[in-house]
Amino acid sequence: MMDHPHLGDNHNATVFHWCYKRMGEFLPQLVDEGKQPRIMLEYSGTLFHGLRHMGLDDVFDSLKTITCHPDYWHTTEWLGAPWGHAVAPSTPVQDYRLHVQAWQHHFAAIFGLEALSRVRGFSPSEMALPNHPDVAYEFVKTLKDCGYQWVLVQEHSVENPENGWGPERKHLPHRLVCKNSAGEQTEIIAIIKTQGSDTKLVAQMQPYYEAQGLSRWELAGKQVPPIVTQIADGENGGVMMNEFPPKYLEVARQASGSDVPLVNVTEYLEYLFSLGIKETDLPALQPIHQKRIWERFTPGDGPEKLAQVIDTLKKEDHRFHMDGGSWTNNISWVQGYENVIGPMEQTSSLFYEKVLKPGIPPSEPRYRNALFYLMASQTSCYRYWGQGTWTDYGIELCRRASDILTYDF
Repeated sequence: MMDHPHLGDNHNATVFHWCYKRMGEFLPQLVDEGKQPRIMLEYSGTLFHGLRHMGLDDVFDSLKTITCHPDYWHTTEWLGAPWGHAVAPSTPVQDYRLHVQAWQHHFAAIFGLEALSRVRGFSPSEMALPNHPDVAYEFVKTLKDCGYQWVLVQEHSVENPENGWGPERKHLPHRLVCKNSAGEQTEIIAIIKTQGSDTKLVAQMQPYYEAQGLSRWELAGKQVPPIVTQIADGENGGVMMNEFPPKYLEVARQASGSDVPLVNVTEYLEYLFSLGIKETDLPALQPIHQKRIWERFTPGDGPEKLAQVIDTLKKEDHRFHMDGGSWTNNISWVQGYENVIGPMEQTSSLFYEKVLKPGIPPSEPRYRNALFYLMASQTSCYRYWGQGTWTDYGIELCRRASDILTYDF
């Protein structure tokens, strides 16, 4: 965009640049005014890589101020993410674990291990939550194994295990409980993100005004404040680029010291736990469509029986699927993308056979080179934008990874 500023919307490049660094300016300004601002940030590894590759070191310098400076780091909660902005339902589970680990390594290399130790929440790319029992189980197990305490989920990607309905008290934390075909179970705290695509809502700070209309709720015998959680792409569209800055500053000043303060999720959870509330007190949720599976399948009956049950349910109801849920109900991250998913899966299999199975050490340059292209090829953009140029980019990245795996090993 910077190389060709007169084409299309490329004139926005300098504004995008500022969007990625501006919180490092806003938060110190507000703190120095005596206010209590808060923000949660999620930057993918590909974004970190791209910014550094462009030489935009000023972005990192700005972010380090709010991540590492003792006067300001309490304002900012970083959320973990898959390195390549990969969608969890259709990314091979062993690769997704590599994404999660690679992001942690990359973040620590930029901001340090102490800053990484404060990253407790996880933000799935495109809010995509697996609902296939075995994939969902591996997703949560990966997060727990990597040290995460909680995960952000979209309200219509989860259901009540008892009745299959959506969550009723969306502004309280829940437990995301996942069981697999082998009968194993794992769970993690789930924070529910409300609304659909929230760019305009967040730019206008609607979560603050929504929170003002809520009262305390009962949880485990305690009266607790609810939490309103929404997200938006910080540089996506004119509203976030241009209207968010003054509105955020206005609301941060207004909310500071009020009974509706800005709050980050981990500090909110720590407050609830300080009241004596335990994780086991939180109501349970599970990924969508799983109630229908558990009505016909007993965990422990194995993957073959599970596959049969899923196939039967798909034949009975065309709306039933195991593609997962995300922020949008009208986009599947699987259907229609066979031409890019096929090469992705082939490359993933090749990486497993050539690298993971023989135990090639991660310090090996060939491992790192192949891993870079594997993870880059799994970025959601190569599907979100449909057929054409973007899927061609994804296929080309798969080809490069395959060439490395075929000829260098």
